[in-house]
Amino acid sequence: MAEAGPTRERARHWQYAELPHLGLLRARYVRHTFPRHSHEGYVLGTLTSGVEDVGLPGGTVHAGPGTVVMINSEVPHTARAGVPGGWVYATLYPAARVINDIAADLTSLRGTAGFAESGARDPRAARLITEVHRAAEEGNAPAADSLLRVLVARLLDRHGSVLAARASHFAGARDAARARAALEERMERPPTLQALATELGTGPFALLRAFKKQYGMPPHTWLTDARVRRVRRMLDAGTAPADAAAAVGFTDQPHLNRHFTRIVGVPPGAYQRERAITYKTGRKLSP
Repeated sequence: MAEAGPTRERARHWQYAELPHLGLLRARYVRHTFPRHSHEGYVLGTLTSGVEDVGLPGGTVHAGPGTVVMINSEVPHTARAGVPGGWVYATLYPAARVINDIAADLTSLRGTAGFAESGARDPRAARLITEVHRAAEEGNAPAADSLLRVLVARLLDRHGSVLAARASHFAGARDAARARAALEERMERPPTLQALATELGTGPFALLRAFKKQYGMPPHTWLTDARVRRVRRMLDAGTAPADAAAAVGFTDQPHLNRHFTRIVGVPPGAYQRERAITYKTGRKLSP
């Protein structure tokens, strides 16, 4: 496992070649805190020991063993230890297409499927998450795929819903969307909040409020998250971390390392090494 922070902390973030639309993370964190960020796909996690405090728009989920945390696509959240000893957990990151394909095949949900609850005590589902990890680590693709489908179908049956479209008709929503597009397009050299507001014909505080309402975080936080997402795709494609850092506007590789490790949970070099092993050999070593 790759070291992440203090020596008592460890983490592996990887992808099983036979399930290319699923990310996997096993980790033990004590001092590590995840800043506000979001995922393009979904998050399904469970703890094997300790307590994790997950900060979500609706409040904080205090997750312990037997609890399953369910976070929908693009929902901003934070995470940190809920007890001094930290937490040990296994997390799955299925792409949106995985959730929606399973929903279409095995449930009556139609539209964009998701979860109405962020945390629920469900020891059976918690075991299924760890069993998906175990099957993937053993290279048992049929078992990993089957267990994932059973898990998602169970969670959708108990906690699933059709997700409402993001509100986009409030005052300032159009400016927020235009600001996001500008930041994404000019990620390497982004404008200041004042310059961006002037460009859009609004005020900086009005733009800040609108952006936070639309995307759950201020522009500078969203930009850091977006940069890390793009770096992940570049690392997956084989780009060196230093080159990826420069391409998205981080000042240098240490700057990238700091933000990438905080958001993803492992350093970019360790992340890329795990991806290289997965894609080249299709197998993983046990932790």
